[in-house]
Amino acid sequence: MITQKQDWEIRSRAEACARCGKTFEDGESFMSRLTYGETGYERTDYCLACWPEVANEPALSIWQSTFRLPPPPPPETVKRETAESLLRKLVAENLPEHRNTIYILAVMLERRRLLVERDVQTREDGIKLRIYEYRKTNETFVIPDPELKLAELTHVQEEVVAMLGGNEGGEPDADAQPSSESTATGAPS
Repeated sequence: MITQKQDWEIRSRAEACARCGKTFEDGESFMSRLTYGETGYERTDYCLACWPEVANEPALSIWQSTFRLPPPPPPETVKRETAESLLRKLVAENLPEHRNTIYILAVMLERRRLLVERDVQTREDGIKLRIYEYRKTNETFVIPDPELKLAELTHVQEEVVAMLGGNEGGEPDADAQPSSESTATGAPS
């Protein structure tokens, strides 16, 4: 017995009538025919006005359907910053005006167990440096501790939220605030 390869690929419904070329409207009924030709299975779609002209031609299957416009593609989402990507970007820029934001982001990532504080060093000028290690890659981040006061936290948190674009999982929350005790000493809780 000789077996023949079956070509089951059938094209999807057409946007227009195969006979007159009229574009189908949303909600319009149309007729479909499935035939087998030299290239394999073929589907052809016809508007109801043209259908009587081809209705008696041989077909493997015939059915009536309703044309539905495909849903619009989902809007492209703008990639929002994550706390990690924002931290990396700000550390690379190394701008003094982002020092407080960098610190808050590091505390957030520490609370989420992405960063681990490995050491605290004090430079000759009195600035504390917090040494963090990124758990996944073992990268080291040296973050100056700005020793924020409680009165400064609200402004810095608003700045972080604005930079993150309100990103879910990236917004600072109550856990991201250094406690009043740690703020006085400069150590994250």
